[in-house]
Amino acid sequence: MGGRSVAVGVVFGGPSPEHDVSVLTGLQAARALAGSGRQVSLLYWSKAGEWYEVAGSPEAEAFLEGVPRGSAELSLVSGPGGGFVVKGGRFARERKVPMEAALVCCHGGPGEDGTLQGLLDSCGVSYAGPTAAGAALGMDKLAFGGLMTAAGLPTLRRALVTGDGFVDGPPGPGGPYIVKPRFGGSSIGIEVVDDAATATALAKSSRHLRRGGVVEQWRGDLADVNIAVRTWPALQLSAIERPLRSTGREILSYSDKYVGGQGMVSAPRELPAKLPADTADRIRQLAAAIVVLAGVRGVARIDFLVGEQGEIFVNEINTIPGSMSKYLWVQPDVQFSKLLHDMLDEAAARPSVAYTSEGADGTALRSAGSIASKLA
Repeated sequence: MGGRSVAVGVVFGGPSPEHDVSVLTGLQAARALAGSGRQVSLLYWSKAGEWYEVAGSPEAEAFLEGVPRGSAELSLVSGPGGGFVVKGGRFARERKVPMEAALVCCHGGPGEDGTLQGLLDSCGVSYAGPTAAGAALGMDKLAFGGLMTAAGLPTLRRALVTGDGFVDGPPGPGGPYIVKPRFGGSSIGIEVVDDAATATALAKSSRHLRRGGVVEQWRGDLADVNIAVRTWPALQLSAIERPLRSTGREILSYSDKYVGGQGMVSAPRELPAKLPADTADRIRQLAAAIVVLAGVRGVARIDFLVGEQGEIFVNEINTIPGSMSKYLWVQPDVQFSKLLHDMLDEAAARPSVAYTSEGADGTALRSAGSIASKLA
């Protein structure tokens, strides 16, 4: 995909609490790709789950009332030769949207939990970013934490809570605790509570915790630090940042991250973070290990917690970070357009799936006998 005239699709939006941030990421990416010579189709996934091809080069305001004017309704067709198809009308035929690969810019919900990736796989659409399995793992905080623990990486103990209580007891002898949606991101639905009973009550009442909450001991002495990784053409790590919370806040809030016009680009931060050299080196070592363990593909942001005495804990991974974490690539300096081009090149060189029917040679069918006998 080295020729810059190659057609690509930018997929953004989706039925997710992070829909609006996804629109910003998608529009930024489309503008950068078009400005560097790509033929770009804007593929908008509405809050209602419908697909549209958006015309022109709109601004964010065009999406305030929903689908921008002049958009064409799309179908997503599965099977070999499938893909995005513009629906035909009274005087127009259906046409397939031309693209060699799609750049997925959907944050949260079905756009980042593997649902969309699996759908694109079934439609034969090549795409940049996490695989279906990698996205699903990154979205499940309980599973991701379990993998880190099993691999011996430092992680705060996590427990699962539902409206019926804790599955295997709280993560510590007493509060306070931090409660996060098991499936979700961007600080939406996250609360700090005093005790286990309050955590259970929150799991019962919060719409963000309907599929369970992950509970950790609240450590106010730990600070957030983040690092981005990219996997093509080779593994590369960004500068480490320390995001700054609003005064008086216990956690890094959604508004701290995204309310500023450009996603986390506008959020206050210390970049590069002022860390002891051995702490920074250890964070980089852990990030490189996580890339392998979690099967990272594309660009991801990995979040850590660090203490003043050198404690480091793996916190979370964001497999489709806001603005593709372009703001973190200052050391080394990687331009946004190159970040995107490399992701799309990876989509061609490193396919997300490689299905095979090898082994399905009919032996089991020939020896099966009658179905009726198997039901007896």
